[in-house]
Amino acid sequence: MSTPIRILIADDHPVFRQGLRQIIESDPHLRVVAEAADGEQALARLQDTPMDVAMLDLTMPVKDGFAVARAANELRLAIPLVFLTMHKDEHYLFAALDLGVKGYVLKDSAITEIVTCLKSVAAGHDYISPALSSFLIRRNTRTATLAEQKPALEQLTPTERRVLKMIAAGQTSREIAEALGIGLRTVEHHRNN
Repeated sequence: MSTPIRILIADDHPVFRQGLRQIIESDPHLRVVAEAADGEQALARLQDTPMDVAMLDLTMPVKDGFAVARAANELRLAIPLVFLTMHKDEHYLFAALDLGVKGYVLKDSAITEIVTCLKSVAAGHDYISPALSSFLIRRNTRTATLAEQKPALEQLTPTERRVLKMIAAGQTSREIAEALGIGLRTVEHHRNN
């Protein structure tokens, strides 16, 4: 018998964690070796608990999933990360992919997808909830269009340039809105520009 895939579950809702644990451990090839209720605990477990895959809620207290992923990258932790989230927004998905996250699963489809996702990521593959596949197709199309048009940075407003720098630094739209004292929708508008 092969060694089970060792998993961390990080989510601030204990009932949700318990349900995930039951779903995951119903498969004999998967075993939850650690849990965390916030991003700080998740980062500590990533450093002190041997595991094969870490599953992080995107919106956790103390440190969100993005902050944990950035810290894991800075620490050069070679543990593949899976974001489990309610966010069906393409900006969150793309920000996660840009950070090197290997899996992105929507909470509303976690019951049917999480086991497949964890096994896929543990095997070295990426996994994105199929409900988000249209975002990936649009991203590729948009990238090709941008490459043809080659927009100049000079066309961006000073605020759009600041937002672009913050995006490049790995900040989320929410973090950018707080730092600049503007609304989340305004940040999204600047991101689109």
